[in-house]
Amino acid sequence: MKPLIILIAVFLITSLLMKLFMKEVNFPLAGRIAMAAMLVFTAIGHFAFTAGMAAMIPDFIPGKTALVYFTGVLELLFALGLLIPSYRTQLAWLLILFFILVLPANIKASLEHINYQTGEANGNGPAYLWLRIPMQLFFILWVYLTSIRS
Repeated sequence: MKPLIILIAVFLITSLLMKLFMKEVNFPLAGRIAMAAMLVFTAIGHFAFTAGMAAMIPDFIPGKTALVYFTGVLELLFALGLLIPSYRTQLAWLLILFFILVLPANIKASLEHINYQTGEANGNGPAYLWLRIPMQLFFILWVYLTSIRS
């Protein structure tokens, strides 16, 4: 839920600042700036809550800690790439693929009640999927509309 709040808040603030200083709002750009801010926020979680996020990764995948760090770095690169016009479209497609590929970790965390911060089995549980899956689809749609279709 926190990433969604960051996304919407940064989008609204960016849009307001554009209106104030540029007299016109470039909604796709505001959307990319907001997604970049959200990705930086979620990337920080990969470094702050590494053990908890490693516990979310399905058991058959090796090198969980390294994978958490790698995906954190990827999120930072996606954030940067969305703001560079010559890389935007290609990175947007990769980001959509990334959002699809990380969904199993979120499903596992929900089904096993994994707390992403601690790795303990006291997380939100399966009910969280009713929010998480639509939110993941919303992120995919957001990236598509602001970075590919725009």
